[in-house]
Amino acid sequence: MIRNVFKSLLAVAGAKAETGLENRFAIDLIEQHIRNAQSGLTAAKQTLATIVIRHRSEQAALSRLVQRLSDLEQRTASALHAGASELAHDGATVIAELENERAVRQATLAAIEQRITRMRLSIEKAHAKIVDLNQGLISARALDAEHRAQRGLNRSLGGSTGFKEAEALIARIHDRSDPLEEAFVIDAIDDELSGDAVRARLANAGHGRPVRVDAAQVLQRLAVNTGIPSSN
Repeated sequence: MIRNVFKSLLAVAGAKAETGLENRFAIDLIEQHIRNAQSGLTAAKQTLATIVIRHRSEQAALSRLVQRLSDLEQRTASALHAGASELAHDGATVIAELENERAVRQATLAAIEQRITRMRLSIEKAHAKIVDLNQGLISARALDAEHRAQRGLNRSLGGSTGFKEAEALIARIHDRSDPLEEAFVIDAIDDELSGDAVRARLANAGHGRPVRVDAAQVLQRLAVNTGIPSSN
C-alpha cells in the first residue's frame, strides 16, 4: 500500500516537473514542432514531385503505346484484307499484348493520379497548419514576453506581498498620532494629576488671584502705571 502511494506521489511529482518544464520552454517547444512540421512538409513535397515525374513518365509511355497500337492495327488490318492470315495473326497477337499492357498502364496512371490528389490535399492542409502555427507563435512570443516582464516586475517589487507591505506601512504612518498633540495631552494629564487644572478653573471663575497673566491684566497694569484711564 505504502509503495503504491509512493509510486503515485513520484508520478505526480514527475508530471508536475514535466509540466513546469513545458511551460518554461513552451516557445522553444512550439518552434521545434514547427520545424518538424516544415521538415515533414518538405519531404512530402519531394515525394509529390517524384510521383508527378513518374506520372508524366507513365503518360508518355502510354502515349507511345497507343501510337504503336494504332500503327499495328492499321498494318494488321491491311494484312488481313490482303489475305496474309499468318502476318495478320502475328499482328493480332502483338496487339493483344499491347492492349493488356495499355490496361495495366491506365490502371497504374489512375492509381498515381489518386496518390497525387491525396498528397496535394495533405500538403495543402499541412501548409495551412504551419501558417496557423507561425501566427500562433507570434502571439505566443508576445504573450510570453509580457508574462516574463510581469514576473520580472513582481520579483523587483517583491510580488503582491511587497505592495501590501508598502500599503500597510503607508497606512501605519498616517495612523500615527501627532507628537505635538500627544505632548499637549500629556501636559493636560499632568495638570489634572497635580491639581493645576482645577486651580486654573477656580481662578478663571473669579475665585482667587489668576493663575496666569493674560492680555487684559497687562493692559490694566500699563494704564495704571502711565496714568491713562482704563477702557474698562
